[in-house]
Amino acid sequence: MLPTPLPLGPAPGAGPATPQAGRPDPRVAVVVITHQRRNELLLALDRLLALPEQPRVVVVDNGSTDGTTDAVRTRFPEVELVASPENLGAVGRNVGVALLDTPYVAFCDDDTWWEPGSLTAAADALDTHPRLAVVTARILVEPGGTEDPIVPELRDSPVRGADWLPGPALGSFLAGASVVRREAFLEVGGFSERLWLGGEEELMAGDLAAAGWELCYLPALTVHHQASTARDPHRRRRDGIRNTLWTTWLRRPLRPALRRTVHLLRTVPRDTVTARGLLEAVLGIPWVVRERRVLPPHAEARFAALEDAQRRSAARRYVS
Repeated sequence: MLPTPLPLGPAPGAGPATPQAGRPDPRVAVVVITHQRRNELLLALDRLLALPEQPRVVVVDNGSTDGTTDAVRTRFPEVELVASPENLGAVGRNVGVALLDTPYVAFCDDDTWWEPGSLTAAADALDTHPRLAVVTARILVEPGGTEDPIVPELRDSPVRGADWLPGPALGSFLAGASVVRREAFLEVGGFSERLWLGGEEELMAGDLAAAGWELCYLPALTVHHQASTARDPHRRRRDGIRNTLWTTWLRRPLRPALRRTVHLLRTVPRDTVTARGLLEAVLGIPWVVRERRVLPPHAEARFAALEDAQRRSAARRYVS
């Protein structure tokens, strides 16, 4: 996927011109968060730094104790490294974005990598559509290069967005496979410290929509994902259940919130992992009540459109 040739000069009031093929693209940088995955991170950085866009790369290490920071400093001195003493979860992305001044920021997990040319294609789309806040890529599962089960849901999204969108409108997004407009990201305050990690994108997506921003899927962009074996699936499920309930009650009207809560309670496994997630959700009720801010109708309509698809989804089940 080759970048668009550089025009002779931007029109008055236009965004930055697209760079010529083979030249760095100064419009987009990459933020990577990592925790206890030194070898996978090093491989991801090898791939990122080989991209034709030659993006500025910021790594936020979330308190790793496996030698990650020393390895990055030694092998990739050109990478900007933030060594957090604690695991910040998704908030690590906020830290990375705060260091940047590029108009667009691509997120990357330590077990994902961007296809050459995709960052420039994303920047072109964001240049062309000033109210587009997030573009999400097609995800290929490695090894094998098969489409992730979530891709058909993105491609066939039932959400209705603006007529000018270059791809299907989305109600939420996948951070590790998305490029965001830095202005919009900062406007809504980045990822929530309360949620930490696990489905944190949904709350931000709602707030972006409430503020008049659009999100879409762009099949011309590709991210590869080779799922790390260094993960805690039970914690991911616990936090995912908790965060789904918190996000639902922070932003959804009463009836949709009740519907989603009942559906979740009927479908999650009945075990100690679920019980812990539900307990944490209940313990958060006081602050959720204080901070509850129901979405305006145009933003709520996006989540309402997704309800049937979410109930049928094979890619959104809380299992571990």
